Amino acid sequence: MKKILAVLSILLLLFVGYIWFFYFRGRKSLDKGPKPKPIAVSKHTPGFNSSADSVLNAYYSMTEAFVNWDTAAVNKNAAVLKMTLDNLRVSDLQKDTVIYETSLLFLENAKTETNNILQQASIDKKREALNNLTDNLRTLFITVKYDQGKIYYQECPMAFNNGQTPGYWLSPVKDVRNPYMGIKHPEYKDKMLECGGPKDTINFIQADTTSAK
Repeated sequence: MKKILAVLSILLLLFVGYIWFFYFRGRKSLDKGPKPKPIAVSKHTPGFNSSADSVLNAYYSMTEAFVNWDTAAVNKNAAVLKMTLDNLRVSDLQKDTVIYETSLLFLENAKTETNNILQQASIDKKREALNNLTDNLRTLFITVKYDQGKIYYQECPMAFNNGQTPGYWLSPVKDVRNPYMGIKHPEYKDKMLECGGPKDTINFIQADTTSAK
């Protein structure tokens, strides 16, 4: 009887070992790691994308200066923005005549409003120009189908006319740092810094799905 039990025990161990070996070997062969993520691709030239990113970075730096109620920094970044707008490679869009010609209109408007920011003395007037600039930049980036990242179109519901009229700005993130209220508002101080939120999102990012196969 003992011999039979010993033989059965050995057979059981062999069976368990067999199952364990092939089960984990099979799992290992199937587990090839995470699938590669699709690579973001662009319909625009590297030159255009680089110049567009420079415009956005200058604009974002300027809105942060508005947050801080720092007119000197606003002017400094507006001057950089003006230069980047002058260098925006819209000529790379000429393959599509309609997009190219439409983008020129909003680009010129954006340049005009950037000059207004530089020329206006009061920060309130500068903010009015910021609102107009934002409208034209938003339309410009929608027209060209900017595809290098998301742009959040943010709304401050109480930017003008004693809180009765909204104002808008662009942001690379959803988080709100309101350039119309800022951190040094004469009435609210920094309590309205996060007032508002995304109204829309510009998102033309494309993915190369073939790279994930």
